[in-house]
Amino acid sequence: MLELRSITAGYDRGRPVVRDVSLSVEAGEAVGLLGPSGCGKSTLARVAALLHRPDAGTVVLDGRPVSGYRHRATRAERTAYGVVFQQPRLSADPRLRLADLITEPLRATGRRTDTAARLAELAPVVGLGTDLLTRRPHEVSDGQLQRACLARALVLRPHWLICDEMTAMLDASTTAALVTAVEDYRRESGAGLLTVGHDRVLLERWCDRVVEWGELGASETEGRLA
Repeated sequence: MLELRSITAGYDRGRPVVRDVSLSVEAGEAVGLLGPSGCGKSTLARVAALLHRPDAGTVVLDGRPVSGYRHRATRAERTAYGVVFQQPRLSADPRLRLADLITEPLRATGRRTDTAARLAELAPVVGLGTDLLTRRPHEVSDGQLQRACLARALVLRPHWLICDEMTAMLDASTTAALVTAVEDYRRESGAGLLTVGHDRVLLERWCDRVVEWGELGASETEGRLA
């Protein structure tokens, strides 16, 4: 289980953006976090992914409080996550070909021998042809780049997926393709998912449970992916 216990984080004009928030995601469960832009849900997602240290509260993975955040987290903790952000161009190195972008985490963790096999496995899953894999970010569309970013998030076979408005900038067909890829991975691996967004219809169709910001733990909507 991934647990966020009494998290306070992020400050705007001296006030915390996230104040005393608790949320949990079971293994294999898809939880949607619904709220308007600027409410703090992306900050909470970054805390959940160990990318932002909270000012108060604890992140607990499978019953154990995490040991640190960002580079201070253990390798096992860092590699347990796959994260996809809203704006792919801000999270992709413009110098890398898409093939290198996808396999970058393997090289960073010393698993270079797995790169060719994982690339061949993941590219068709996210809908990237071999011609696109040789291109750099400025040579592809936002949707194609986000497909590569999703493949990068999956390359280490994470136990937890954090999707921070992953589809906000995408058209309907690309959104459907990426949601399907996430759901296929979740079913096959048993990974848990926390996905953040402001599209109620999408989250209710995608997730097992939708939690509304501001009423965490009090306003939940059951849903399923059609």
